[in-house]
Amino acid sequence: MTNEAEPPVRIAMWSGPRNLSTAMMRSFGARSDTAVSDEPFYAAFLAATGLDHPMREAILAAYDTDPAAVARACLGPVPGGKPIFYQKQMTHHMIDAFDLSWTEGVTSAFLIRDPALVAASYEVKREEPTLDDLGIVRQRELFDREADRIGRAPPVIDAARIASAPREALAALCAALAIPFDPAMLSWEPGPRPEDGVWAPHWYHSVIASTGFAPPRETAPPITDRARALADEARPYYERLAAHAL
Repeated sequence: MTNEAEPPVRIAMWSGPRNLSTAMMRSFGARSDTAVSDEPFYAAFLAATGLDHPMREAILAAYDTDPAAVARACLGPVPGGKPIFYQKQMTHHMIDAFDLSWTEGVTSAFLIRDPALVAASYEVKREEPTLDDLGIVRQRELFDREADRIGRAPPVIDAARIASAPREALAALCAALAIPFDPAMLSWEPGPRPEDGVWAPHWYHSVIASTGFAPPRETAPPITDRARALADEARPYYERLAAHAL
């Protein structure tokens, strides 16, 4: 009798924008046992909402706009046949019209970041972001849904902990995901990656130049009154998840 191969570990890391989510994708992509996917629902989200995001037409032309097909791909064969499939998922892409049943086939985890830092960073790239743009409300909804489904809080990791102590934070995250920690996650070669979304030229300048997680800033970045008000609105949702952070 032969032993069947272990099924792959599929990780859906739910994040809002400007949460160090691309750096985290780089970290998992540095593992030899892991394939990564960059915001697989982005085109479907744009097609369904009609929103005018930077590089909208290029995104719609490059990726599947059928959310059911995207969900099947998230649960389908892992690129390269690797045992771990890391999916960088944006919470605001998962609109109410999209079926969430596929998430029962993945291990969901949640990447959070202080809303003041998120709002200040997002405002540099796109003027006048809204609470929906930050994805924090949907992130809490997805967290609560997953917690109810599995009967406990799913893994939550704060970007601040990763920046200040990457080895310890990533080791704790890997333990919570039931995968071994790999020191290769701590650094990577600079430059673009084939798996980067076509939107990378607009959003990924810092990550493309990076070789690892940057240490936390010694001083807070400048923030406009509008971004501060947005951060204050987002903070209760952030704190709900932060209470469960590793």
